[in-house]
Amino acid sequence: MTRFITYWVPVILYAGLIVFLSSLSSPGVDFITIVPGFDDKIIHAVEYAVLAILCYRALRHTTTTQWNYYSPLLSVIAAIVFGITDEIHQAFVPLRQPDVWDVLADGIGATVGVGFWKWKVYS
Repeated sequence: MTRFITYWVPVILYAGLIVFLSSLSSPGVDFITIVPGFDDKIIHAVEYAVLAILCYRALRHTTTTQWNYYSPLLSVIAAIVFGITDEIHQAFVPLRQPDVWDVLADGIGATVGVGFWKWKVYS
């Protein structure tokens, strides 16, 4: 039970935060323009990099050694599937709309995040 709390509760809480923020009609936060036209995608990439890293940590520390081999891929897939469901959810939120480019940014962020974490922490 301690492992579940240590590794999976952060995943659940962070996913809940993503759902909460995407349920707002307007997040109410203006970001400094770093790359005009792509700021939203950068935010998505970072947001889903963190989600994928949390999933990777949880899978790596709560599954068997055999499953550890697949944990990077499973983490990225989980983040992308969650991103897809989040975009579907946004279709029902006033003033929000789903965007396939957001899912692409989510996938890129998840892949880079897990790759970096695996290389930096577990190498």
